[in-house]
Amino acid sequence: MASASRPLRGKRACKKIFWAVFPHACFILSLVIYAFLGALMFSHIEGNRKVNLSEEYRKFLQSLWYISRNLSDNMTENEEVFKEQIHGLLNTAERDWFVNPKDIWTFFGSLFFCCTVFTTVGYGNTYPVTRAGKYLCMLYALFGIPLMFLVLTDMGDILATVLSKSYNEFRKLQSKILASKLCSGSMCNKGDETKSRAHSKVVLNEPLTIMEVLKSQPGVKRKPIKYRNAEIFEMLIARENECSKPARNKSIERWSSCPELARGKTMSRVMENFDKIGKQVEKLDVPIVLMVLVIFVYISCAAAILPNWETRLDFQEAFYFCFITLTTIGFGDTQLEHPKFFLFFSLYIIIGMEIVFIAFKLGQDRLIGLYKKVISFCGEKKLPSKKIYPK
Repeated sequence: MASASRPLRGKRACKKIFWAVFPHACFILSLVIYAFLGALMFSHIEGNRKVNLSEEYRKFLQSLWYISRNLSDNMTENEEVFKEQIHGLLNTAERDWFVNPKDIWTFFGSLFFCCTVFTTVGYGNTYPVTRAGKYLCMLYALFGIPLMFLVLTDMGDILATVLSKSYNEFRKLQSKILASKLCSGSMCNKGDETKSRAHSKVVLNEPLTIMEVLKSQPGVKRKPIKYRNAEIFEMLIARENECSKPARNKSIERWSSCPELARGKTMSRVMENFDKIGKQVEKLDVPIVLMVLVIFVYISCAAAILPNWETRLDFQEAFYFCFITLTTIGFGDTQLEHPKFFLFFSLYIIIGMEIVFIAFKLGQDRLIGLYKKVISFCGEKKLPSKKIYPK
């Protein structure tokens, strides 16, 4: 029986873990599918567009040819004028005149663009040009941004649980270390003696048998001896039968008699998991200094890895780029040479955005608490003092 019950317990444990992980996997998988569909659409629309050389492009080439023709052999005399003319001319140039759309809107390039859209980073170095691409971008962001925030909220619950448990365990360990340092030998011995005495008192004061408990009840004392003995005997038999009953698992009985009830119970638990999204982030209460330290370490790790494939970036530039990305500012002043590698960093971006979001949430709570204290302090100062008049 024991060997047969072990596989059944293992299956139940696997099912429990599966339904517990199912909401989180559902959100992440939905976001991945949404990103891949967007990459296919944008690569088809923007990558296959025709580049029409406009009249502005022809004027740009004519002006460039005119400036180069008027250059004299003596560069020192016309160097400043040449720089001003070239600078003004390049400001009128558009990037689409010199770039092939298929080179930008590859599948991975489009996937990188989709990630910058629903994460609200928006670097600005890649953007739709066609009218259909612009309309599709607005529609894509309309549904992608809420989905991304849902994933962030769900991941935030997991991260908040890990942070709160780690912080509580650290506090417990710290309190134990302080207690062991403060506790001297004599004090500990005295504490042990008092505990043993209290324990012995409790043991002596406890009733030893059920007969003493029954005799102490006033209702039993008033009855005659034979009725009292019969009642005590019946109560002892009822108690013996209650203890001898095997413990039944109600969930197993329902499952064996009616599997639909067990399925409904499982689905109700899954629905409860969906309803609990965002609750752990609200309950999180850790020092803001700890969150700042976590953000610094998290960005520093990425800043040390990123220059391995982005050779133009050093540690400081990579740190700046990761901070601008995780805070969703996205200036676009730092452009990546290999965004394909950065896509494999997408999980890092999601977790980092969640860490920054939790830090902002804690900072917001601290600011609200500070405002409440200031307002209450100012209100107490402005309240007029009550004067007591004699009767």
